[in-house]
Amino acid sequence: MNKLALKEELIGVVAADLETVERAHRATMEGATHEQAKPENDKDTRALEQTYLARGHAKRTEELREGLAALRNMEVATFTSNQPVGVGALVTAEEGNRTIRFWIALYGGGSRLAKGTVQVVTPRSPLGQALIGKRLGDDCEVLAGGKRRELRLAGIE
Repeated sequence: MNKLALKEELIGVVAADLETVERAHRATMEGATHEQAKPENDKDTRALEQTYLARGHAKRTEELREGLAALRNMEVATFTSNQPVGVGALVTAEEGNRTIRFWIALYGGGSRLAKGTVQVVTPRSPLGQALIGKRLGDDCEVLAGGKRRELRLAGIE
């Protein structure tokens, strides 16, 4: 599988998220400063609520910008089967009788790429922490979302 194509696809996903959040931020800022947002009495908190929402959008926008920059600067390294899993590795794992593919990326955890066949995992996530440093054939156990998962590493690219 082409990891450069995965990187470009993930950059596209994060860039689209950034555009959506930026639009929402602009709309909430306009709502907070609109004439109709002026409080009608001391109990009217519409403008204050819009300001809080705009602040949240601003934080999310900055987080997405930083994540996008990290992805653009991320090296797409080739891993050999005897190297431990690290950032940039494409990991094939077996869980029971099914095969799953994970790509360890700096940002965009939870995204599904390559028509849903590859799940993005970040090094900060419980699954990412469990995979980092493992080698081909190693077993990996992780508790995520209240569920215990047991994986066996079947491939590292």
